[in-house]
Amino acid sequence: MKNYSEDASRQYHIQVAEGEVGRYVIMPGDPKRCVKIAQYFDNPILVADNREYITYTGTLDGVKVSVTSTGIGGPSAAIAMEELYRCGADTFIRIGTCGGMQTEVKSGDVVVATGAIRMEGTSREYAPMEFPSVADLSVTNALVHSAEKKGYPFHTGVVQCKDAFYGQHEPETKPVSYELMNKWEAWKRLGCLASEMESAALFIVASYLRVRAGSCFLVVANQEREKLGLENPVVHDTDMAIQVAVEAIRSLIQEDQKKEK
Repeated sequence: MKNYSEDASRQYHIQVAEGEVGRYVIMPGDPKRCVKIAQYFDNPILVADNREYITYTGTLDGVKVSVTSTGIGGPSAAIAMEELYRCGADTFIRIGTCGGMQTEVKSGDVVVATGAIRMEGTSREYAPMEFPSVADLSVTNALVHSAEKKGYPFHTGVVQCKDAFYGQHEPETKPVSYELMNKWEAWKRLGCLASEMESAALFIVASYLRVRAGSCFLVVANQEREKLGLENPVVHDTDMAIQVAVEAIRSLIQEDQKKEK
């Protein structure tokens, strides 16, 4: 396709050039989280800052790694993955926030996604709905082992991805309330752990590109616990999920280096 960037060496949206990012990339939604994540790298430098996309590159254990924000939702996340892939990245970990759906998924817990419900639009422009949105097994295992190593409370399983934040939190106000509320109950009955907005698109795009992707989240709160009158504080500190992602990348680096010998 035509490169619409003023500088043809850079990707149009993320404004990153080939070689400026590592093979391993952490992908938060919020651009403000990039600085926080980059502080875990050695010698991080700001590579690009354009629209919702901020990129820092540094090293972990001597290997180049990066963090790129994606903004909110599947469309911008898919763009970031496509363009990072063109710059040399092949292993992605989404880190962000989610809302718990099962009562045992509490505020402040970590959720590692094994797959995602495709209740969003972006993935439909990549794959038929019959194709599952699943995380890469090696990335998922690295995230699980990282959470175990750190002793954090965590859960593994399917998450739900949607496009409308207020469709989740105020479904009764929407013209299609019957659909939103009935499907929400179905996801709960099926054991869906939490709701967020990006993983379904990222997992499908990763399948298409033949790259690795996984996700881990901080549970901000749980509206189902709220409904039942259970303790449900609002937690904003994403540091546990960030540390899980960083440690997982260290593990993946070690495993990849062993395979290359």
